[in-house]
Amino acid sequence: MSGSRTVRKLAVAVSLLPLLAACGTEGASHSADDGKAPAGSPGQLDVPADAGADLKKQYLMENAIASCMKKQGFTYTPEPPMDPASSWAHDGADYELTKKFRQKYGFGYAAAAVYPDDPQVPGSTAATKPSANAEYVATLTPAQKTAYDKAMGGPPDPKAGEKDWTGCVGTADKKAYRSASVQERSATTASRNQANAQALNGDRKLVDLAQSYASCLKKDGIPVTTTQPTSIGEMVKLQAATSVPAGARGSGAAAHGSSEEPLSKEAALPLLTKEIDLAMNDLQCGRDFRAAYFPKFLKAPGSTGAG
Repeated sequence: MSGSRTVRKLAVAVSLLPLLAACGTEGASHSADDGKAPAGSPGQLDVPADAGADLKKQYLMENAIASCMKKQGFTYTPEPPMDPASSWAHDGADYELTKKFRQKYGFGYAAAAVYPDDPQVPGSTAATKPSANAEYVATLTPAQKTAYDKAMGGPPDPKAGEKDWTGCVGTADKKAYRSASVQERSATTASRNQANAQALNGDRKLVDLAQSYASCLKKDGIPVTTTQPTSIGEMVKLQAATSVPAGARGSGAAAHGSSEEPLSKEAALPLLTKEIDLAMNDLQCGRDFRAAYFPKFLKAPGSTGAG
């Protein structure tokens, strides 16, 4: 676990950041300092005053990882965690913001090759620049890298009867969540997610609006694979993701796992144009549905985002 991106994935997993519709978390217990922001400590993040309970815990974890790694003789630069609610604003929760994004970038797939220097586009060169932590790890010798990974820690091994993360991630997890183990929080979250999903999928108004949404898509010749309220909002976007060649996702994405050569701007433009049309049709068809869905989802117990 060498790069910042890996560490942030660990932090997200530990704090159970929601990834699916009807997902959400609440702190299983109070944090060690009740989520109060550090007083401008060097190398530490200040916790936003308006951050929710789960987001505050993620900030605490970043700061705790940095402190722990420093004691182990390594440098870790804490990075501001992503507030999931901010991403949903561009996925339909805020119609005007989503419209502005989709009119230029579509769903954000082929746009990476057309706008490689735009940090707003996932997969663009600008959006995938190595973080300070990745650059730091790159300077370590193989032996130092091994020691760094051990100090950082990893997920629990169920076969060994482990319930908590090890290393500095484990230390940070305990600081943020105290006695509640990852497994306990995961079980609680899974139960809450299921209850939230059942409530949303059983909401008569949302069901009716989802059916209207689906009918509109079909009239536009767009395949409909689900009409569940918790799934339909992302359905077209997910379908689009599978149809865009990896090379269209830009040089940044290619540098992080794709073996395909990135497409040129000229070759990607027709793909982006088609994607924009699809994204805008989806946005218009689902406008009434999303206007009703997001407020109800965001009020669901423990909710911090939507799918």
